[in-house]
Amino acid sequence: MARALMNFLDPQAIALGVEAQDNEAVIRLLAGKLETLGYVKATYADAVVKRETTMPTGLPLGYALNVAIPHTDPEHVLKPGIALAVLHKPVDFANMEDPDEAVPVGFVFLLAINDKDKQIDMLQEIMDTIQSEAALVSLSNAKTFEDIAAVIG
Repeated sequence: MARALMNFLDPQAIALGVEAQDNEAVIRLLAGKLETLGYVKATYADAVVKRETTMPTGLPLGYALNVAIPHTDPEHVLKPGIALAVLHKPVDFANMEDPDEAVPVGFVFLLAINDKDKQIDMLQEIMDTIQSEAALVSLSNAKTFEDIAAVIG
């Protein structure tokens, strides 16, 4: 599906079956993984959380499972990468098109992109992947990195 996506998705930055209270908890969990792995600066998590309040990233797909694609400015990124959370139960993110509407999200792709042009390409790769409800169902059932790679790669 989105082979380029797999080039940026670090196996150690994937969290499956995540139990989270809210969207900030998911963002901070994934940002912590990216920071530990050397992808982002210590300022990254706060910057993503702050951006999410003014430029939400919840994306309603019309399926039972929706997606959020939080990210922030390149100045907080050391090298490009993506973290992925597959949630045990959805958490609400504000709808990117209607910030007053809550979108229950089951998948979070946290982007760490240090080039705005590549950010658009990466968003398109993710969009290509999530267009298929079958792919999202397979992601929700994933137990290993290999399961994720079979869907995305």
